[in-house]
Amino acid sequence: MVKNIRHTGIVVKNLEKSLAFYRDLLGFKVERQMEEKGGYIDKVLALEGVSVTTVKMKAPDGEMIELLEYHSHLQEIEVDQITDIGIRHVAFTVDNLDSEYQRLKDAGIFFNSRPEVSPDGYAKVAFCRAPEGTFIELVEVL
Repeated sequence: MVKNIRHTGIVVKNLEKSLAFYRDLLGFKVERQMEEKGGYIDKVLALEGVSVTTVKMKAPDGEMIELLEYHSHLQEIEVDQITDIGIRHVAFTVDNLDSEYQRLKDAGIFFNSRPEVSPDGYAKVAFCRAPEGTFIELVEVL
C-alpha cells in the first residue's frame, strides 16, 4: 500500500524560468539539484541516452515537487486546455488568495479569472499558469 505522495514531477522547458516561478514567487525551497544521465536513469525511464537536470523543491509544509528539464528526448507537446487527458494541474493551499492573486498578477502571471468562492462556500479558488504551461490551482480554505 502507498504510504504517501513523495513528490509531483513537472517537466519544464526552461529550468531558470520555472525556478523563478516556484522558488521566487511561490516560496518553494530548493532541496537538491542533480544532473542525471547514464545506465540508471536510462533503465528506470526505459529510454536510451537520457540527460536531464532535476531540481527537488520543498513547500513550507514539506510537500515536494520535482522540476525536470530534459536535454535529450525533447518534445514539443503543449498543454492547451485544462480538460486535456492526463495530469493537468497542481493545487497549492494559500492563506490569503486575494493578496497572492494580486502579487502574482503584478509579477506578470496569467490567471484564468479572479478568485472565486466555491458554490459550497468552502474555499476560494483561482487558476494560473506556470511558465511551462502547467495549470496551478491556488486555494484558500475559508
